[in-house]
Amino acid sequence: MMRRYLGAVLAAAAGLGLAMVIFATAPELDVQPPSPKVPVVRTMEARPGPVQMTVTAHGEVVPKAESHLVPEVAGRVVSVAESMVSGGFFNRGDVLVEIERVDYEVALESSRARLVSAESELANAEKTYERAEELREAQSISESRHDDALNRLTIARAALREARARLARAERDLERTRMTAPYDGRVRSERVDAGQFVNRGESIATLYSVDFAEVRLPVRDEDMAYLPLSLARRGGGTPEHPGVVLRARFAGAEHAWEARIVRTEGELDPDTRMVNLVAQVPRPYEPVGDLPPLTVGLFVEAEIHGETFDEVLVLPRSALQRDNRIYVVLPDGRLSFRDAEILRSTGDLYYLRGAVEAGETICLSALDNATEGQRVRPLDPAPAGAG
Repeated sequence: MMRRYLGAVLAAAAGLGLAMVIFATAPELDVQPPSPKVPVVRTMEARPGPVQMTVTAHGEVVPKAESHLVPEVAGRVVSVAESMVSGGFFNRGDVLVEIERVDYEVALESSRARLVSAESELANAEKTYERAEELREAQSISESRHDDALNRLTIARAALREARARLARAERDLERTRMTAPYDGRVRSERVDAGQFVNRGESIATLYSVDFAEVRLPVRDEDMAYLPLSLARRGGGTPEHPGVVLRARFAGAEHAWEARIVRTEGELDPDTRMVNLVAQVPRPYEPVGDLPPLTVGLFVEAEIHGETFDEVLVLPRSALQRDNRIYVVLPDGRLSFRDAEILRSTGDLYYLRGAVEAGETICLSALDNATEGQRVRPLDPAPAGAG
């Protein structure tokens, strides 16, 4: 019985001894700390250069001039031009409305007759006064008769002036029976028909000019620093008129019109801190290729061309790190911190000056707790200006 288990015990003891020999003779392991993780970052190549600033604003197209058509004489309307309908176009000098002329022609003839009578009275008064002067020198006339002759002459001269004034007014009234267009324009609304009686001073239509269209563009006061404009009164120098591109969607398509800033309204809104600029487009209704007319009432987005600044670096927002710093990736893959001068920020772009030389690699990835000299692994540099 003991011999049967003795073999098993000897085999187990031999295995245990062999295992101890293996552990005793095995090489020792060199335990090392894990290597630090090198972050992978997006980068771009710095390419500073001249940049023209732009300022964006929005506004509504309005006419340069708008006026009411008001008769200066009363009477019955005998004719209305075909263009006197809402939306109708007319040229400067066109007769838009004509008022019955008969009464004013009669008044003109009456004024002419009065003028002839006044001229005759003045001629007689002058002759009477000349005779009175001769008799006075000969001491053959009383002083009262001489004074009467002088008074008659004075009254005759005044009557002639009055007759001439009445004649001029009658001529103007007759001329005003034809109401002519003061400029090339369009009818916004009208309230007159043939046969209607109109009174002096009554508005019968609203007109606006089509020689220029204007857009009032509110701009933030800080954006004025990037435009060649000033609220100050200019001297004899040539004023600046920055270019503007007006964009709007019309008839199912996007369109763009060229314009220019012609003036500033000169007042800063105390509530919005906005300055209103006025852009002007010449002949907005004349066809230019496939471009539709710049219709009054259209809401447009304006891109105003501003000043050009040299050696400006345009970077996406992600390139600006904590404390307004830029991280430059050196050729050996380490970070170099640079303090940047922020010239301007618009949306997702920053305009910077200094700190970075052309050709250097800029880190675009946000790094938390980054340190000067930290090693990073850049991806292939993105094109300049990429976000």
